[in-house]
Amino acid sequence: MTTETVRTARSAGSTPLAPGGFERLMSVDEALERLLLVVTAPLPGEPVTPLGALGRVVAEAVLAATSLPPWDNSAMDGYAVRAADTVAARDDEPVELRVIGEVRAGFAGTQSVQTGMALRIATGAPVPPGADAVVPVEATTPIDDDGRRGPRGREAAGRLPAACLVHEPVPIGGSIRPAASDLIRGQTIIAAGTVVTPLAVALLAGAGIEQLLVHRRPRIAVLATGDEVRAPGEPLGPAGIPDANRPGLLAQVAATGGEPIDLGVATDRLDDVLSRLRAGLELGADAIVVSGGVSVGPFDVVRTAFAELGRIDLWRVALQPGKPFAFGTVIGKRTAGHGESATLLFGLPGNPVSSMVTFEVFVRPALRRLAGHSMLHRPLDRAVLLHAATKSRGRRAFLRVGVERDASGQPVRDADGNLQARLAGGQGSHVLSALASTEALAIVPEAMDAAPTGTVVDLMWLDPIA
Repeated sequence: MTTETVRTARSAGSTPLAPGGFERLMSVDEALERLLLVVTAPLPGEPVTPLGALGRVVAEAVLAATSLPPWDNSAMDGYAVRAADTVAARDDEPVELRVIGEVRAGFAGTQSVQTGMALRIATGAPVPPGADAVVPVEATTPIDDDGRRGPRGREAAGRLPAACLVHEPVPIGGSIRPAASDLIRGQTIIAAGTVVTPLAVALLAGAGIEQLLVHRRPRIAVLATGDEVRAPGEPLGPAGIPDANRPGLLAQVAATGGEPIDLGVATDRLDDVLSRLRAGLELGADAIVVSGGVSVGPFDVVRTAFAELGRIDLWRVALQPGKPFAFGTVIGKRTAGHGESATLLFGLPGNPVSSMVTFEVFVRPALRRLAGHSMLHRPLDRAVLLHAATKSRGRRAFLRVGVERDASGQPVRDADGNLQARLAGGQGSHVLSALASTEALAIVPEAMDAAPTGTVVDLMWLDPIA
């Protein structure tokens, strides 16, 4: 997103810069709308190979570089013939044709088929001059140099026969794939905005595409904060905890299609946080995601760091878990060759579940827009809660749930088409043990203070239905 985009978004209205100026909890919808008002356009395109485009969004319509097939070719193993020579062919009264050679796939035939002749041909081989049909090998019998008949229609392989018997007539064009019958050179084969799938990779390669333009992957820097956070393998000591947020967020970035940048773990010191944030900017990050340090504690310095480098556009959202969420931007020239632009700043809560949920609700849609996707949000479903749940008044709750499945692994639905959702363990924002069994987030709206057993809710799938 450009500097001008951010300025335009802010002119439409924004919350005050100073941390103390945010007086109310912003609704989830308002926060998401304001955030996406800044992220209005995808990142520029870059040329990649068809395989390198897998999972990415096409930035410019792709035109076929060749027609398919490039030339008339055989759809069968058999014999290239003149259709008129087979008109009288019958199963018990076959027509005999002299075999003058063969045509292999990958080689253009130079011999011409004349009346009474045939060329043995392989599937995919160019149809030779003079031929207007192909007789499948199953409808022929080979004859050797001594006039002996071989087995009927077993295979078109081995020593070239001297002649063949044709047991049925073939029409003009029979078993021939006409040139350009699939694709015409210059035809649009993939439109801009399309996500490249494995099947699309095959199409691109088959259409002769060497490179295509896709939107650049967002480069997302991830920073964990906290004096108590220990990197993997580091002794915990009497007051340390393992770093779960940073690896989890790096994984979420990669799963969203971004290019993760690891900024490590910062202590609860402003100079340390600022130094690492500046490192992310120097590495050309399109966004920086920070976990921890955005609440109101005496050692929460992340919002101060955001304000010193750029601007805070929103803070504190009516979300459960994840109220202390901050979003801002830094405008300036990056030193990694990406020009002047705005870098997004996301401040996520330090509790692991809150960090995961706020990434899903706010960060993921922004990253998908940067990557060029039109579908920004997870698919929604409907489910009946099998367990009661409580929530804070006035906040939208995202419960971690799993769904009931039948013996084949398919989700179970009731007569109304609703899934059956069970809570995936404890719902506290610190409860990591529930994450591995979480398949979806059940959304309980702000107006409800509790969700009794049997409540029907929206369900946000975190992974495709298996």
